[in-house]
Amino acid sequence: MKVAQLTKYNKKNPQILISDASLPPLGPYDLLIQVKAAGVNPLDNLIARGDLKLVVPYKLPQTLGNEFVGLVQQTGKNVTNFKVGDRVYGRNPLNNIGAFAEELVVNQSAVAHVPEYLTNQEAATVPLTALTAIQALELLQAKPGQTLFISGGTGSFGAMAIPIAVAKGLKVITSGSPQNQQRVEQLGVNKFIDYTKEDYTKVLSGIDLVIDTLGGKETIKQMAILRPHGKLVSLRGMPNKEFAKRMKMSKFKQGLFSLASRSIEKEAAKKKIDYQFLFVTANGQQLAAANKILVENQIHPTVGKIFSLNEVSQAMEKVQQGHNKGKVIIDMSKN
Repeated sequence: MKVAQLTKYNKKNPQILISDASLPPLGPYDLLIQVKAAGVNPLDNLIARGDLKLVVPYKLPQTLGNEFVGLVQQTGKNVTNFKVGDRVYGRNPLNNIGAFAEELVVNQSAVAHVPEYLTNQEAATVPLTALTAIQALELLQAKPGQTLFISGGTGSFGAMAIPIAVAKGLKVITSGSPQNQQRVEQLGVNKFIDYTKEDYTKVLSGIDLVIDTLGGKETIKQMAILRPHGKLVSLRGMPNKEFAKRMKMSKFKQGLFSLASRSIEKEAAKKKIDYQFLFVTANGQQLAAANKILVENQIHPTVGKIFSLNEVSQAMEKVQQGHNKGKVIIDMSKN
């Protein structure tokens, strides 16, 4: 089968080759899936540049890709939840990425059935964002009635996170560009902040929870809008010791992340804020739960530019450039 493999880590120009590869053996709880489409994410670039070697040290060559939609071709002898022909999607387990491939083998626990109304291209945009939203809210220990601020919530993450948060009874506030205001308000936000006219740090205070999608200086800025003992989960900030513990990393790595996050932890302590970092993991049950919210709201994710498997490098470069209107997709049927 044809796959897109990372053969050399590089900060500026990672080496990615389209090559033939064989599949691993099918385990008793595994599914053999014919991949129909795969989402392309900033995560794929972070991996290819070697920025995440401390978190997930992949041995090269490594087939890339972290989320997929496809058809079940074969099931392991102990599989009970899926059958041949089922259309499924998922976030690849961290130790078994490889969505940029014609086929893949994955444990049944990582996938869920695809809502019928979604196209393959739409479905390929869902797993990472939906799971990130669910796992972030879980880490925040979000409770009905609390206020949640999502920075830059007009993108693909906000399209999933806002309705999921609203369904859990949260009052959602987000910021973004004015052309997207009506769309996110229809998803249920209580307040929209036009970043071209207002600074969210000047108009918000006493917020219970924050999901930080921006990182850098914005992480510190968002701490200022939280109430004392408020909670912030960052998707782009600095991994900390608590993150390393949750990921069951070695004591050595826990120490490294503790040192690396010292300044942001100090800032959080000064403001009496609970800071956490999230690296989303595979979870088919959580994805199935998200399906109910997707179906109830008939959410159609925005699909951006579509590339073929042969164009993975170009697709990743497109994501790296940013400012994409919708998620970049690898469509296996595209020549």
